[in-house]
Amino acid sequence: MPAPISVIIPTLNAGQMLPACLHALMEGVEAGLIAELIVSDGGSSDETCALADAWGASVITGPASRGGQLQRGCGAAKGDWLLVIHADTVLAPGWTAAVAAHLGAATAGYFKLRFDRGGRFVAAWANLRARVFQLPYGDQGLLIRRTLYAHVGGYPDIALMEDVALVRHLKGQLVALNGVAVTSAAKYRQQGWVRRGARNLWTLARYFAGTDVEVLARAYRR
Repeated sequence: MPAPISVIIPTLNAGQMLPACLHALMEGVEAGLIAELIVSDGGSSDETCALADAWGASVITGPASRGGQLQRGCGAAKGDWLLVIHADTVLAPGWTAAVAAHLGAATAGYFKLRFDRGGRFVAAWANLRARVFQLPYGDQGLLIRRTLYAHVGGYPDIALMEDVALVRHLKGQLVALNGVAVTSAAKYRQQGWVRRGARNLWTLARYFAGTDVEVLARAYRR
């Protein structure tokens, strides 16, 4: 039976983070789950694309916009299932068992979040938000059947909130996988846990209130 999963990773100058992410995915290759690896790059000026190519990934390039990059990557995928993860996320050992157990389901799945350094309470809130409000963010990964992805319209080509835009169409069709996605805490540690967390929550609130995504993206980058 052919491997069922296409892995899609959006990147932009992710050369320092990408090797750890890819190394963790080798568990899926060895388990016969991963058919292909697609790195959708937004114009990196570092070694990201060369690294991805060296690891055997198909590299797609285009304008820097995570939504657009994911749209292109998922559009090129051939697997029955899509596994979308960020370049600064490392799937904890044993993730393949959780994924394999889910492949017979009709629902989409996401991983429980943990940070690589600290942030226990922030991660707990993120996992609660995902479970109660069905709002996992992109750093929790997304495992979704390609037909379901197409049915809900896929990722929109927007600069921010592309993950929220997609999962809002998956209400009632999202479950937590029994696996952990370990994501980088670098931005939280640089900006402060409370400040970064409050900023993310305020951005989400403004998005739900209808603020233009380009306005949110400019404010988020400042």
